[in-house]
Amino acid sequence: MLSKEEIKRYCKQILLPHVGIKGQQKLSEASVLVIGSGGLGCPVLQYLSAAGVGSIGIVDFDIVDETNLQRQVLYSNNDVGNLKAEVAASKISELNPFISVIAFTEKFNTSNAEAILSKFDIVVDCTDNFESRYLINDICVIMNKPFVYGGIYKFEGQVSVFNYNNSATYRCAFPESETSQNSADCNIVGVIGTLPGIIGTYQANEVIKIILGINSVCSNKILLINTLSLAMNEIKISRNENNWGSFAKSIEQFRDKIYSY
Repeated sequence: MLSKEEIKRYCKQILLPHVGIKGQQKLSEASVLVIGSGGLGCPVLQYLSAAGVGSIGIVDFDIVDETNLQRQVLYSNNDVGNLKAEVAASKISELNPFISVIAFTEKFNTSNAEAILSKFDIVVDCTDNFESRYLINDICVIMNKPFVYGGIYKFEGQVSVFNYNNSATYRCAFPESETSQNSADCNIVGVIGTLPGIIGTYQANEVIKIILGINSVCSNKILLINTLSLAMNEIKISRNENNWGSFAKSIEQFRDKIYSY
């Protein structure tokens, strides 16, 4: 049950017909894992904690660098040199004392993926490389968990929800054989500081909709946002049974790989 203090804190949200007391209770009982606490992860963590998501996990082995401060607005000069996951956990716990936060200061890989994900209902991908995204996708498929994807590039961003109610997976949208292994990240090509804030907020919004059971989740499509032209477009995608079939055959091998490390 929500306390009087929690009802007061979330009162503007509770007023919404899509939320109410029951919806707020759902948020307080939900558990969400955020993989990556950088540009995308910062707004995701801030808004999910402020919304009252009861249990939040943060996976990040990186430390705060001065070059992060232009877009990773959860951090300050005093945080430079400290572990991002620990700093982020401390700050969102201070923002909302009614939630539980767990920091995993390790790299997300095949040796720990299943153990970490087993503790959470929803996964948010705030990483910046294809290897991590394929791993997140594959373990989410194995464990039947939805994951909310966000991608950023210069002035452009993407948002989607994969593996939600049998929807398309990340591999359906981005087959590994068609993905450039040399795609540049923001450390090479740059990124406008506001972009991860915009995309991360969209990701947090999708997580909240999933928890509340709102039907307009961004699944089976990718939302494209161009912050220069202010254009927004959608690309329809569908579950690729051929791609899924070949992946399904490798699930047990993948599980063996997880446990063998």
